[in-house]
Amino acid sequence: MQFIDLKTQYRNIENDVRQAIEAVLEHGQFIMGPEVGQLEEQLADWVGAKHSISCASGTDALQLVLMAQNIGPGDCVFTSAFSFFASAEVISLLGATPVFVDIDPGTLNIDVEKLALAIKAVKANDPSIYPLPVRPDQNLPLEAKAVIPVDIFGLPADYDPLMELAKREGLFVLEDAAQSFGGSYKGRSTGSLGHAGATSFFPAKPLGGYGDGGAVFTDDEEVAAKIKSIRNHGMGSDRYDHVRLGLNSRLDTIQAAVLLQKLKVFGDEVAKRQEIAERYANMLSGYELQVIPTGYVSAWAQFSLLTDKREHLQEELLKQDIPTMVYYPKGLHHQGVYQSLQYGENDFPVTDSVCRRIMSLPMHPYLDEESQERICRVFKQAV
Repeated sequence: MQFIDLKTQYRNIENDVRQAIEAVLEHGQFIMGPEVGQLEEQLADWVGAKHSISCASGTDALQLVLMAQNIGPGDCVFTSAFSFFASAEVISLLGATPVFVDIDPGTLNIDVEKLALAIKAVKANDPSIYPLPVRPDQNLPLEAKAVIPVDIFGLPADYDPLMELAKREGLFVLEDAAQSFGGSYKGRSTGSLGHAGATSFFPAKPLGGYGDGGAVFTDDEEVAAKIKSIRNHGMGSDRYDHVRLGLNSRLDTIQAAVLLQKLKVFGDEVAKRQEIAERYANMLSGYELQVIPTGYVSAWAQFSLLTDKREHLQEELLKQDIPTMVYYPKGLHHQGVYQSLQYGENDFPVTDSVCRRIMSLPMHPYLDEESQERICRVFKQAV
């Protein structure tokens, strides 16, 4: 059994994918070929954003937006303590300071009430209000610039109160939609829920390519223009006119060609993910599952649950050739590179509890009902 079955998907669209790649090989425009522009148009339509700017990875998508906002030393960016490393990494790469925020125990997304406390603590330079990182220049207050809410496992964060808070506090909101492309919040597509959104086309994502890739979404003309420049070495009016520091972060034409074919079946795949998630929820009723509030649609990048018997359950499932994964075994505040921030042992108790108890079951659009029944049967027996 596959945890994520990319081979079945490929068999279903193999002819279209091969023809699309062959077309790129024929025209030879491997960098910024016509397929890139076509993909950007279709992604923007899907999300409902005015602009879609493709790039080399989901990590770069986050960094491009922060660079366009001139985030740098002396600034802080708030983000969830429970996420993949890239959500914080891009902050640090620009010399800014990540300020971590604990999560809601049901949705596993950033807790907006705790975010409000963290913002207050930064502006007062007072860690007694909410835990703050230790810095060499501790006497100098950080300047609060942005928030990166993470749509964990495909579920959007609670954006209405989050955007109200950000507006009140003058913060830019960058939606980390790396796992949530295809989901929605109160009728609005993920990627469009902040001032800008960033997603990933890593192969295991709901819309994954055959290599790395990513995209930024925004309605802001100025932000879009800056990101287009930054992704191409800060280029200005021509290829040898550089008006700002940038990156080499263009999406390969072949990846765009593959993603165009995957978009054709993506709507059906999102619908299948919903059906599979509903079956899991019914079969595992009574167990501690991620909470999906009314009006939210998860893209179901992962189907996750919480258990005090994780190691035992994983071992028993593996004996029956059922793979599982742990996203994530430790919070960002416990990553080795962030030990210098000196967060306390109990600063983020919900994140720490979730990291000890979280596990994910196989999830992909081609998981049949019989396989699901077997997964749940073995799981219950192991419990």
